Amino acid sequence: MAPTVLITGASQGIGKATALLFARKGYDLVLAARHADHLEAVAQELQGLDCAAPLTITCDVTDSSQVDTLVQKALEHYGYIDVLVNNAGIFASGPVEEFSLSDWHQVIDTNLWGYIHTINALLPHFLQRGSGTIVNLSSIGGKVPTPYLVAYCTSKFAVTGLTEALQAELQPKGIHVCGIYPNLIKTGLMERAIFRGKDEQDAQTRREQLNSVVKTPVVEKPEDVANAIWDAVKNNKSEVMVGSANVSQGLYRLFPGLIKWVSRQGLKNKDK
Repeated sequence: MAPTVLITGASQGIGKATALLFARKGYDLVLAARHADHLEAVAQELQGLDCAAPLTITCDVTDSSQVDTLVQKALEHYGYIDVLVNNAGIFASGPVEEFSLSDWHQVIDTNLWGYIHTINALLPHFLQRGSGTIVNLSSIGGKVPTPYLVAYCTSKFAVTGLTEALQAELQPKGIHVCGIYPNLIKTGLMERAIFRGKDEQDAQTRREQLNSVVKTPVVEKPEDVANAIWDAVKNNKSEVMVGSANVSQGLYRLFPGLIKWVSRQGLKNKDK
């Protein structure tokens, strides 16, 4: 029987690249995202590659009942899941005082609770089998505190803690847990990101600033992250830093004060 992977946020970017890679490696796929039409487009592309048709399920990971249904349908269809890739996420940038509680909830509910919901729903199956792999997409923002990304870093530091604590508890039970730490990635994530500022122009400047950064040649692609996920699953790694994230983490460890200052100067815009 082919191994099975469940991927959230699978309709574009990192999730889509991961689906294509795991399909080529012989995995059966369960693809989840909020938009059915985007999932169908990925399914069509997979069929064009002569891969097995994936099981596609629309799901908002912030809703635990939808996640429970997702896992139930996946297990009913395949009978087992081998790998969970938690990928659905949202980016947020701006002065912390400009974020409403609604903004905070949107970031935390997606980036943290979305992961908790899938893990909570699938963990009994993994424990019963005595095997399974959980891959959590964190970020360099879950290792390096960055000004003007406070809500985002909060969610990703939480994911890092979740991942490392799960590793400590579940490894003796046969369950592999891995954290993936990319830097900025050329992906559609920015299209639905939250940008706040001192005024509308400031918020728009932040969006344009980030879009210009992700278009530079040195920024990694979704395929780079997908390869890191595959490396983690294949080689049973507990942590994979993706490309330039290694440099970012290394510089922060050597010069934490300087890195914070440089980040503040680069991201403060209209903030005094």
